[in-house]
Amino acid sequence: MIERLENLTDPPEDGTRGAASLDLLSHVLSQIRLTGDGVSSETLPEGGRLDLDPDAAHAFVITGGGLHASTPDEASPVLIETGDLVLIPNGVGATSFVASQPAQVVVCRFRFDPYTLRSMIAALPRRIHIRRDEGAGWLDGIVHFLMIETTDTQPGAALMISRIIDVLVIRTLRTWVQRGQSSGWLGGLSDARIARALKAIHQEPMQPWSVEALADLAGMSRSSFAGRFTQLVGLSPLRYQNAWRLTIAQDLLSRRGARVGEVAHRVGYESEAAFSRAYKALFGHSPRDEAAQSLRTEANE
Repeated sequence: MIERLENLTDPPEDGTRGAASLDLLSHVLSQIRLTGDGVSSETLPEGGRLDLDPDAAHAFVITGGGLHASTPDEASPVLIETGDLVLIPNGVGATSFVASQPAQVVVCRFRFDPYTLRSMIAALPRRIHIRRDEGAGWLDGIVHFLMIETTDTQPGAALMISRIIDVLVIRTLRTWVQRGQSSGWLGGLSDARIARALKAIHQEPMQPWSVEALADLAGMSRSSFAGRFTQLVGLSPLRYQNAWRLTIAQDLLSRRGARVGEVAHRVGYESEAAFSRAYKALFGHSPRDEAAQSLRTEANE
């Protein structure tokens, strides 16, 4: 729906290219750390299935032929054609990829580092599909360099592959944001006015923001801002700020020696009990369970 002019105190910028959008994307992605595990080139016969590690994230590009992607809840398979890229950030799950004709696929496998902001990863869609025309100008070049490094035996090749995969994932997310079809923190980047408010929340999460103050930053009326923010992000502005504080807390709790009371204070809670209630409501388990699980994971590595 197009907003009335009287609801705007500042005309909207180009939401897909605004500086606030790109700055916030950089801010979030700088905290989403990943390590590339490797690159492989797969050749599939017609009807052949692309097998992916269920515990890893993947990005793959079709360099010849095509695949059908399907899940039990999709009415019909999605065709992935030559030159298309697919990003799977949270594991393949119930999705199957079957060659609709003989196909060649370049597969990148990577893992998000254990101390990354996990809830930000979980908010990503299960599958991001970038078609060839959307990736024109950058995708071919990245795949070219990936294949060079895959066959390179010089020192540093593994690090180069990991860095190139990092660039591939970031560029894919940027293209996805520019579509304006995403939700959550990515959805907010599609409107530069909302991105300005999101950027402020991310940069100063402990600031006692009001809806009015955030609306002023966005250059919008209070009601128009609150409605637009909730529509794009899926949460009201202050609920999003609280969720971001708790996301920071989750990251802190995953670190060695983290104390629940200290973390609660650092993210703006006056009492550990209130912090624990809010944390469990968002993540489904207590902060003490989070800290204990992190210790067990670290001991098993």
